[in-house]
Amino acid sequence: MIRVAGLIQESIADGPGIRFVIFTQGCPHHCPGCHNPQTQCLQGGTLMSAEEILEQIRKNPLLSGVTFSGGEPFLQAEELLPIARECHRLGLDVVTYSGWTFEKLIEAHRPEWNSLIAESDIIVDGPFMQELRSYQTRFRGSSNQRLVNVALSLLMHTVHTIS
Repeated sequence: MIRVAGLIQESIADGPGIRFVIFTQGCPHHCPGCHNPQTQCLQGGTLMSAEEILEQIRKNPLLSGVTFSGGEPFLQAEELLPIARECHRLGLDVVTYSGWTFEKLIEAHRPEWNSLIAESDIIVDGPFMQELRSYQTRFRGSSNQRLVNVALSLLMHTVHTIS
């Protein structure tokens, strides 16, 4: 079961194209000025199965992809994997947000994190930093956050970003 803070059926602000967004519940980062402070509590939200969420995703033929946001999606990486895998099977891309940098996610050597990394097409990484807040950065809240091309980064063993 996935602890969900909320769902958005169609968003153009959380990644490229029209996206189904899953806001996961629970976040250890507590970034000052957080856009979603209600998602921080580890015990909040609603429990949903991956299949319940996938039923909603499958109903919309206009979707380009699915976004895992939060909260911190990597806290529920194992639970999100079936959704990511099915989305790829359906021809949808996967964007995953994280308050950790791509390097920290890789260095953690956690199998479930590695699997979610591999199933993500783009990872938006890094903590939100209020002093670097920017309305000019696409799909990000602060200029320190990056859009990481996951496949290329894993292949080249170095972080490759998307402008």
